[in-house]
Amino acid sequence: MLMVICSIAIGLSFGHTAKGVMATLCLFRFCLGFGIGSDYLLSATIMSEYANKKTRGIFIAVVFTTQGFGILTGGIVSIIISAAFKERFDYPAYRDDRAGSTVPEADYIWCTTLMLGALPAALTYYWRMKMPETARYTALVAKNAKRAAPECRGII
Repeated sequence: MLMVICSIAIGLSFGHTAKGVMATLCLFRFCLGFGIGSDYLLSATIMSEYANKKTRGIFIAVVFTTQGFGILTGGIVSIIISAAFKERFDYPAYRDDRAGSTVPEADYIWCTTLMLGALPAALTYYWRMKMPETARYTALVAKNAKRAAPECRGII
């Protein structure tokens, strides 16, 4: 949930001055880093608990390779939003007019791009809330061996 809140807050970085915007942007990016770092470790743990011995390595590899997929997707989304912005707003080239080449609406590009990062975070949060507890957790921590027994047969 921290990732969702911080992603939206980054896009809504407030302030009337450049210093105010940068301060809030840095604060929310710092907090977002905690959420991403926590989720990164949690994802590998969840996958290793759900996987059996044969597929555990593949599952963990998939978790860590999705980072590259996310980076690629983020770049593609940025290009699409920038192209839509270029189509919508007319502005001169930088070599022709340095001051006029960055119109005030340009802030919407980075705001929109960063706020879209809340979508995968929200989906991850939703799916994690819908996941059942692992058989290992049910047996060892919740002390409900009867409920965990059928689930353990599929893992071993």
